[in-house]
Amino acid sequence: MDAAAKTRYATEERIGVLEELLRERYSVRAFLPQPVPSETIERVLVAAQRTASWCNSQPWQVLIASGEAKEKFRKAIYAEAASGAGDDHDFTPPREYLGPYLERRRESGFQLYNTLGIARGDKMAYAKQALENYNFFGAPHVAVIHTDEPLGIYGAIDCGAYVGNFMLAAQALGLGTIPQAALARHSGLIRRHFKLGDDRKVVCGISFGFADNAHKVNSYRTSRASVADTVTFIDK
Repeated sequence: MDAAAKTRYATEERIGVLEELLRERYSVRAFLPQPVPSETIERVLVAAQRTASWCNSQPWQVLIASGEAKEKFRKAIYAEAASGAGDDHDFTPPREYLGPYLERRRESGFQLYNTLGIARGDKMAYAKQALENYNFFGAPHVAVIHTDEPLGIYGAIDCGAYVGNFMLAAQALGLGTIPQAALARHSGLIRRHFKLGDDRKVVCGISFGFADNAHKVNSYRTSRASVADTVTFIDK
């Protein structure tokens, strides 16, 4: 095999691995209780730390709660969510979903509810399932991603890129993840619980661990829009 052929083979192999990881990744909503070895978590973090950021600011800070610390946090945030309190986002959430965004959101929600046997329109069951966010879906670990207030939306965007790379690295190491904007609805509680300064702004959480592949909630997959639906090519 000549040098050019070797280069083509290596390129195909590498993009093939990335495409496979992207296809396989999904939001896990049922985890096994066994903890992830610390060296595996460290490898995920080292990989995610290579994330590109605006002016190389690398604005993400990550709290990872495990064991007793995770359980204390779970009880605190679940109690607040179940009481109806909270809803204090640090970053303005979407005002509304319209058009294809609403359709995709509904499709995803109905897939979840249908898989779990929740009847359409059963708002009590919807609310109960939503509260599972605050049980971290049984995950043994939960990460909280936060950034510096002066960086504004740019810091949040960089954290979003970090979250994506964290999840891909975890997928490559056989772990399941779910990114959770729901946790950011309780930013005040998170700051108080972890004794963070007021200048720390919560972007989201990530629950992670080993997926419970036998649980039916992990059996469905969401669809993706086509490139034609999302990209406009301009060449003149």
